[in-house]
Amino acid sequence: MTHLIIREIKSEEYQMLGQLMIEIYSKLDGFPKPDEQPKYYEKLANIGSFNLQQKTQVLVALSAENELLGGVVYFSDMVMYGSGGAATKVKNASGIRLLGVSNLARGKGVGKALTQYCIKLANEKNHSQIILHTTQAMQVAWGMYQKLGFERFEDLDFLQQDFPVFGFRLKL
Repeated sequence: MTHLIIREIKSEEYQMLGQLMIEIYSKLDGFPKPDEQPKYYEKLANIGSFNLQQKTQVLVALSAENELLGGVVYFSDMVMYGSGGAATKVKNASGIRLLGVSNLARGKGVGKALTQYCIKLANEKNHSQIILHTTQAMQVAWGMYQKLGFERFEDLDFLQQDFPVFGFRLKL
């Protein structure tokens, strides 16, 4: 996508990104719905609050017309990552969570651009790897991560209320 702007979220965008994330995740076939995992959807609704944590950035992708196309949370310290499983114990690593792209922007490279921006940030930190999680319901993202060089890392798998979540890492 040409003229894509990626930057840290502004506080006035918190609610808009939260609503976008709820819309994206709740419509995924095979993904838990808001009534099945209300705490997860509360986290999505309040995604902007991650930006208030130390060593954490919420990044947004905007069109040249300033339209919100998607977002992701980047962690420069895995202690802040906050997932289940062993991910928070991984050293010398960055993390990526809650990547989402609006329906209008899907297939246009927005998710890839957000992920590559996170890779750039991890390289700037001289980290040896990037950790992320995805699910079977997120096959498009799963494929994109693999094309970017991420590999399954089963040691990071966990269950989120009986829902399998799969770990991946990219060695830098």
